Amino acid sequence: MKDGHIESSIFGPDGQEHDQTRDVAPTRRSERRRREENRRTADRLARKQRRRLRRTHRMIVLVVAFALVVGTGAVAVYALWPLVTSLTASNDFIGAGSGSVSIAVHDGDASRTIGATLANAGVVKTAGAFEDAAANNAQSGSIQPGVYSLHSKMSARSALAMLLNPANRTVSKVTIREGLWTSEIISKLAAATGQPLADYTAALKSPALGLPAQANGNAEGYLFPSTYSFEPKATALAQLQMMVAQSLNELGTLGVTPDKAQRVLTVASIVEAEAQASSDRPKVARVIENRLAKGMPLQLDTTVSFVSQRRGKVGTTDAQRATKSPYNTYLVAGLPPGPIDSPGLSAIQAALNPTPGPWLYFVAVNPTTGETRFAVDAAGHAANVKLFLAWCAKNPSKC
Repeated sequence: MKDGHIESSIFGPDGQEHDQTRDVAPTRRSERRRREENRRTADRLARKQRRRLRRTHRMIVLVVAFALVVGTGAVAVYALWPLVTSLTASNDFIGAGSGSVSIAVHDGDASRTIGATLANAGVVKTAGAFEDAAANNAQSGSIQPGVYSLHSKMSARSALAMLLNPANRTVSKVTIREGLWTSEIISKLAAATGQPLADYTAALKSPALGLPAQANGNAEGYLFPSTYSFEPKATALAQLQMMVAQSLNELGTLGVTPDKAQRVLTVASIVEAEAQASSDRPKVARVIENRLAKGMPLQLDTTVSFVSQRRGKVGTTDAQRATKSPYNTYLVAGLPPGPIDSPGLSAIQAALNPTPGPWLYFVAVNPTTGETRFAVDAAGHAANVKLFLAWCAKNPSKC
């Protein structure tokens, strides 16, 4: 090799020393970058490949499972179902479920809250499944508050369908018949709802009961007889408020203003207690109004029985009729200070529309059938009383 060539290789063509590191170092860095990029690319390809293999594996298992189901029936289903479900896990149960589970829906609960309640109780598999079912049903917003009887491990759609069916809603139902005293009504309410009788006794004293001023805080006559459905958490006060409101609503529908309610209900309560047949009720109301117009005492055994809170026998004893009370119409002229029971709609209508007539007396000559005779004078009444006494002679235990 010529000296000039060696010199040129070391110092460069211009005779200056050549810096090899400026050419070598960038080349090494570039090589490292290329190797890193290649490694990352290889990792990405490997991950994609693994995902494709897993998907392919699932599809193969499902296809094989389907083929085996078709080919071998129930045996294949039993053997492969755990494997299939493990690969296709759902957030929802299948079917209508079984058993009985009670859950409560509260006022204002959204579908998410209801779903969580159902999931926690084991009714649905997940709250999300119920939310999805509710989102796809336009009626889901009409679920009413209350306690519902559902099943365990239901599909979300089945659970939603049951919540939308009022038949699955548990409420406390109680029927209050016409003519009951307040003491009898609250006893029936306590028995039907399971709430303490003391709660109802306390609620009767509440100024929030909704009574008109003329009632002077006395709910007698204002607890309208009907069949009521109470929510599980309805308080004794809330129940009585509902009954008072119903009474005032019925009166309002008939054109009776709150300031007139006390008198109307008082007359109606007497009619309710005295007359069984609907046709007799307007005539009993007329007797009451005719006697009041003449200043005659009403002399009604039902008002005396109210004082003693005694049932089971018709008529009253001399001692009972001597009881000092503003409700004793043998001793006190005019109407009693308030109703003596809770009258129904028929009795209220009779009090508002008495049958025109001159009668001043009436008596039930057969309390079993309710047959009642009316008279315009004392002699006619005495004849009717003989019929009543004859009935008592045949039914001594009832008189």
